[in-house]
Amino acid sequence: MTGNYQRPQVLARTHLPPALKHSADADPTFAVTVRGNVDLLTGRLVGFFCSESSPGDAILSTYDLALALRESSATFIGGFQSAMEKEFLTFVLRGSASVIVCPARGIGRMRLPAAWRAPLERGRMLLLSCFDDKVRRPTRQTVAKRNAMVAELAACLLVPHAEPGGKVEQLCQDALAQNKQVFTPTSAGCRLAELGATRLRIKGGRSDVELG
Repeated sequence: MTGNYQRPQVLARTHLPPALKHSADADPTFAVTVRGNVDLLTGRLVGFFCSESSPGDAILSTYDLALALRESSATFIGGFQSAMEKEFLTFVLRGSASVIVCPARGIGRMRLPAAWRAPLERGRMLLLSCFDDKVRRPTRQTVAKRNAMVAELAACLLVPHAEPGGKVEQLCQDALAQNKQVFTPTSAGCRLAELGATRLRIKGGRSDVELG
């Protein structure tokens, strides 16, 4: 099923990913709005998170990851809201990897950045939201709901940095408890490897782990 790249549309319940069907069954008002190539939802999704407060080595790791993975077959999914998440998205969109962006707000009235238009038209990008158009700004509650949805849809997580005791770390702990893999480079103060995450390294401009 191809998407309509020009305008948002409500995703039919029969086309909801299995990870979201239980939400639809539990809440008759639950709806997912999309814009772009919905076929991206059928592939293996890599959830990308990075805490807003990131040390220098995590910033460098994020750039290295983006450069190494932007030509991969992976489809990255996330809110891409924190500073380093936005930087990762910018670099990945310059490559050939696919991206699903999940804003913590409705997308019907959302103004698209110019850099998103070509990837949308080429089928490399999807916007996905579980909020109606009355939600025009992210809030703490919508961010939490969005992040939970991303983690649920993702087959694994890629996290350059998670602040100890923070919400991203808790998301990773929940994913690990569900036997989902969490990949992380070395980062000052980050405890993910100690919690069970898999160390990811960049060698010769390439990741030592196949994510796609």
